[in-house]
Amino acid sequence: MNEVQERFVPAITLLRGENLQYLFTTLFILGFIAFLGFVVGMILSIRKGNRLPIRFIFLTTACFAIASIGLYGMLNLSSNSTQSEIDQTPSSQIKLSGLHMTTDEFKNKFNGAVGKYRLNGLSITRLNIKDSSEQGTGTFEYVFNDELRLVGAVNADESIQEVRLYGTDDTRKPTGGIFLTAIATLILTTNSEYTYNDAQDVIQDISLLDRDVNQSDFDGATIRNGLEYRFSVQDSEHSTFEITVAK
Repeated sequence: MNEVQERFVPAITLLRGENLQYLFTTLFILGFIAFLGFVVGMILSIRKGNRLPIRFIFLTTACFAIASIGLYGMLNLSSNSTQSEIDQTPSSQIKLSGLHMTTDEFKNKFNGAVGKYRLNGLSITRLNIKDSSEQGTGTFEYVFNDELRLVGAVNADESIQEVRLYGTDDTRKPTGGIFLTAIATLILTTNSEYTYNDAQDVIQDISLLDRDVNQSDFDGATIRNGLEYRFSVQDSEHSTFEITVAK
């Protein structure tokens, strides 16, 4: 197929679809109006005590069939048109499952929460995206200090899929300080309508604030608004807080 044909074939297909839509719509309207007319005529004839001619009944049935064909054609064309639009949508325009924000949006929301609640020492200056070995995905990382770093995964459409905080500290002690503050900030970042009290409620649901100081295998999670918030302890020095799409 040459270039000219490639340009005109979609137009011809669209024209045929529009003509068929017009045809089926006309059939439905005319058939339905005629059907109603015959039904009213039948009712009036019965009330007068007249006998209904077989031809009258046949025409009523025919009009009903024509209206049904028109309605079926309209619905079928509408369904095919919707499916065609989905099939023709470029894959780059299809949103992948994730946190529904780009890295820039994430950074701005994160820093906004830091500024609003004066959470000193947590501002993000720049998130660098690195291509992953997996096709269409990437990762980013930000180091706050020697004991806290942020890692995230990015979809092909540049939206963030998930984020994780990695903390290095004595896990036998209660989680606190900048790590706990960073957890609250991440919760605020993924829920724009949340207040700091709401973030604390999420942390409480994870049972992070009640855990025994001697517990070394903690793993708690909660789901809010389609996102799963999980805190887990890997060993005596490493713990992780992650936000992913709930399955």
